[in-house]
Amino acid sequence: MAGKNALVTGAGSGIGLACAIALAQAGAKLALLGRTPEELESALLEIGGNESGHFMLTADVSSAEQMQTAFRTTEERWDRLDVVIANAGINGVWAPLEEMEIQEWDTTLAINLRGTFLTVKLALSLLKKAGDSSVIIVSSVNGNRMFSNSGASAYATSKAAQVAFAKMTALELARHRIRVNAICPGAIETHIDDSTERRDIEILHLPVKFPQGDVPLTRGRPGKAEDVAKVALFLASEASRHVSGTEIYVDGAQSLLQG
Repeated sequence: MAGKNALVTGAGSGIGLACAIALAQAGAKLALLGRTPEELESALLEIGGNESGHFMLTADVSSAEQMQTAFRTTEERWDRLDVVIANAGINGVWAPLEEMEIQEWDTTLAINLRGTFLTVKLALSLLKKAGDSSVIIVSSVNGNRMFSNSGASAYATSKAAQVAFAKMTALELARHRIRVNAICPGAIETHIDDSTERRDIEILHLPVKFPQGDVPLTRGRPGKAEDVAKVALFLASEASRHVSGTEIYVDGAQSLLQG
């Protein structure tokens, strides 16, 4: 990835940070985009700081105005983008449909889906200049191959839509030599659950037990953010030059067991 420019949303922690680290270690220059300056500053230091050619962008991915400003700043720094990882997202509120507020639904869809749309749309001019560029959308097993997380209707809908968006844009952008793929992680050790609100979902769950854990490959242990980052690095690199319009599941076969 030496000489490549990459932008990662949600880069301050979790999967986004792991992707940024993997790309930086492979030689890419990083634009780290997120909502929390403190997290971004820490991430920037972890990959070498400003002096290494990396920089940070503070923006809410659901805000068109903030994202337009972020991409104007990116264009001032770089003449092209080789890789865009649309990773920013939230679990949002998990609740029975009757109890979910309209604003709670809207917030989840705004960040997860509108944010992905804005990221890819606003990156297009820079991606076209690069040619042979790669867009990676971080989706989920939820809404695609797994539907057993009761109450997660907004989250699962946003994640299913991300995969559909990846496939539509992969075909549309192929003439510009822009590849678009999705990664669908299962249970991964991150802090996203810390900001997840769950309300009365116990009444929705079917009583299913997995004596040896619900992740077959690891006997129940969740994966690590680095496991997702390694797949993202593959999709960002020349190694995946003929891969576009597909989703890759990084879940230790969890979604096959719980689908």
